[in-house]
Amino acid sequence: MTSNLSMSVLDRLLPWRNLKAQGIMGMNKRNGDFIARYNKRSQYPLVDDKIKTKYLAESAGVAVPKLYAVIEIQKQISGVSKQLQQHNDFVVKPSHGSGGEGILVIIGRVMNGYRKSNGQIMTEQEFGYHISNILSGMYSLGGLPDTALIEQRVKFDPIFSDVSYQGVPDVRTIVFRGIPVMAMIRLPTRMSDGKANLHQGAIGVGIDLETGYTFSGVWHEQNVEHHPDTGTSIVDLQIPDWDEILKLTAHCYDLVGLGYIGVDIVLDRDHGPLMLEMNARPGLSIQIANRCGLLKRLERVEELETIPDNIEARVTLAKSL
Repeated sequence: MTSNLSMSVLDRLLPWRNLKAQGIMGMNKRNGDFIARYNKRSQYPLVDDKIKTKYLAESAGVAVPKLYAVIEIQKQISGVSKQLQQHNDFVVKPSHGSGGEGILVIIGRVMNGYRKSNGQIMTEQEFGYHISNILSGMYSLGGLPDTALIEQRVKFDPIFSDVSYQGVPDVRTIVFRGIPVMAMIRLPTRMSDGKANLHQGAIGVGIDLETGYTFSGVWHEQNVEHHPDTGTSIVDLQIPDWDEILKLTAHCYDLVGLGYIGVDIVLDRDHGPLMLEMNARPGLSIQIANRCGLLKRLERVEELETIPDNIEARVTLAKSL
């Protein structure tokens, strides 16, 4: 009976056939063949702990947002205001957070309070309460007690002013064996509350790895060509300093020794590309944004007998592949 069915009918009945043909990688494949195989668990703390990541990057000369303060215990909260008195804007993060949870962006001060990125005013007491929640583990992986870090607020490159809503876009790149293989830019929206997180409502926009131009967008799994809040086209946007971004992502492999990682880069208007964080378990939505599967690209890199030590050579190789 099956032999009488056309291929198109089979494809409708078994959609996984199309996905496999396009090289779409699922979570089980990612976990078993790439994360488990190429990422040593002993190295995970280097990327799971944002403070360790920052110190490691700074020691290697990798550009990152400046660190203003680290809060480890509850009694340190009362002294935060004094530590930050020279800074009108900054970002508060849980050291072991994920998915953008617990991140607080302060864009200015008002009387004895703080103005958040959405325009709302937060009192000194509310500010301390938020840090206390971070320390208690409310936003951390596994709910374990955490540390709060306060760092420089990135002011994004003006090219993104019409395609971002109240937040900073970031470029997520998948790096395999030190070679960038796929990239997208995540654009904050009103729905995502200004955060560059796809699960919270940000837009994922595919980037041509060779040229740095955007070419497609996805918003809640729907293809889009314009930002829902500004109406501006998100297609054919040239990402500034594209080669520098690729070099920075390739360098991150050398920092942590993990074979399969996601690297998040932000573009500061004054300081250029800055490494925001790394992820040892990067999500797979980047395939939807690029309308292209990861698997074939990963397999081509996997087939290489040797990988260049030189970062520029790896970037050149990434573009050629």
